[in-house]
Amino acid sequence: MIRASPSRRWRLEDGTQGDDRNPGREKSNMVHRKRCRRYNIPGHAHEITFSCYRRRPFLADERALLYLRESLLRARRKHDFFLWAYVFMPEHVHLLICPRGDAYSISAILQSIKQPVARKVIQNMRVSGSAALSRFVTNRADRPFAFWTKGGGYDRNITESHTLESVVEYIHRNPVRRGLATAPAEWRASSAREWLEPGSVEISIDFDTFPPSLKRNE
Repeated sequence: MIRASPSRRWRLEDGTQGDDRNPGREKSNMVHRKRCRRYNIPGHAHEITFSCYRRRPFLADERALLYLRESLLRARRKHDFFLWAYVFMPEHVHLLICPRGDAYSISAILQSIKQPVARKVIQNMRVSGSAALSRFVTNRADRPFAFWTKGGGYDRNITESHTLESVVEYIHRNPVRRGLATAPAEWRASSAREWLEPGSVEISIDFDTFPPSLKRNE
């Protein structure tokens, strides 16, 4: 599925270029950018990051995590993409996916993942009268409540198999770098354990489509 790219470069959110020889560097500044150019190119994998509104830890809530898992599974079926890695942090999400078809839209995929989560969480809080609803208030007439940060997030096209290895490791080590776990597989909201023990988590990984250079026991 991954097609070779002679230049081995990708476009960042602002249209500038980066080099895939250093894929594991921190991207915290990129995550906050709201200008995101999409490159929906058949055969490309996508490393995607999106954040909760004002980087608040909305995903620390078990119900929100449940909604996100359900939404991701539905989006995978609807949009027909391979899922190769993920981690749900308290305030942001990392995904590594590869759409199967020649025609696809990362924006549509993200909409299918994010909108149901936001709608269900906010609706439940409004119905229950939860005081926590104030954390979602935007003070905007056109968008009074928000679960996710508005904007495109971070979307990086990947065309090289060796880069995928670094991206999987980067995604899985997020909780360790933050001091939330001592090993990637300890973080339940992650595919790290699935890579070690296939079938051990609720969201399966499409191992059979992943380039063979990465072994699950590494």
